[in-house]
Amino acid sequence: FNTIWYTKTMKFYHGSKYVIEQPKQYGSNPFNDYGPSFYCTEDIEKAKSWACKNDSVGVVNQYSIRKDSFSALKILDLTDKSEYGVLNWMAILMHFRHLDKLFIEKNQNVLKWLEKYYIDVTQYDLVIGFRADDSYFRFPISFINNDLSIEDLKEVYMLGNLGIQYAFMSNKAINLLKYELSFECETSFLGKHLATIIEANKEFDKMLSKPIDINKTYIMDLMRADNEN
Repeated sequence: FNTIWYTKTMKFYHGSKYVIEQPKQYGSNPFNDYGPSFYCTEDIEKAKSWACKNDSVGVVNQYSIRKDSFSALKILDLTDKSEYGVLNWMAILMHFRHLDKLFIEKNQNVLKWLEKYYIDVTQYDLVIGFRADDSYFRFPISFINNDLSIEDLKEVYMLGNLGIQYAFMSNKAINLLKYELSFECETSFLGKHLATIIEANKEFDKMLSKPIDINKTYIMDLMRADNEN
């Protein structure tokens, strides 16, 4: 676990329309990045933006957790690039996200190939990983469609454009969170989520407009190399 231990506690934030004093394991959308869990961030600005994503002022719920409590948890840190790669993250996304039926039918061989990189996150108490905001979900879809290289995908996600999220997967982990307070977001955060979507679309269009680079690796190249081996 890579957090630097300067203080005895960590602060976590959860943006919502509601005050949540007692987080629940299955309170989230089951089609979120890592499935049903309680999602938090250390970045209060991103929590505020998320709370106001539907153009109405929401609230940020603040929690703390004792750092020595992490030793009792089974943790999967997908941001540890020495252990995990973008394909592990992709496989988990494709497992939980709601995918269009036609997309699944068209890419069933690719999705099946990706399964070998899947990690069963339900076996962990806490998952630390990149946040696949809906505005950026076009990138992994284009990678699977063989329109985006793995190098470009890594540039978007692995360099931290969206920040890190903490998925508290088990009641054991959730029960360690101590509720502290909730506060209403500033009105200046209205529209910031939309601005993120606009910026993501610009970045997406810019990447797709680049000429195909034969020195880059696409998903079909990866699958072909596997078959040759």
